[in-house]
Amino acid sequence: MNYLSRKLVTIVTESALEPMLKRDLERLGAEGYTIIDARGKGHRGSRDGNWGNASTNIRVEVVCESAVAQAIAAHCKKVYSDNYGMILYLRDVQVLQEHEGED
Repeated sequence: MNYLSRKLVTIVTESALEPMLKRDLERLGAEGYTIIDARGKGHRGSRDGNWGNASTNIRVEVVCESAVAQAIAAHCKKVYSDNYGMILYLRDVQVLQEHEGED
């Protein structure tokens, strides 16, 4: 089996940013992403994830090349971090190569 080295970008932030983040991720080179509802507690307080709650959080995950991951991180810090609750982290991941010759 062959594996590709990639970065996993994880962003936990306010759900109000979802439409803007989706647009930004595509513009910055992400080929795909996963967005799920998130709940938990951090330095900005607790989020329970209730559907009726206007202050819900989302978790966004993107598997991408290192340069794309760095661009996403820099963009989020510059554009969103001062005005929205957000945590962003990067991890090295190995992705199963589906077809021979794919890179």
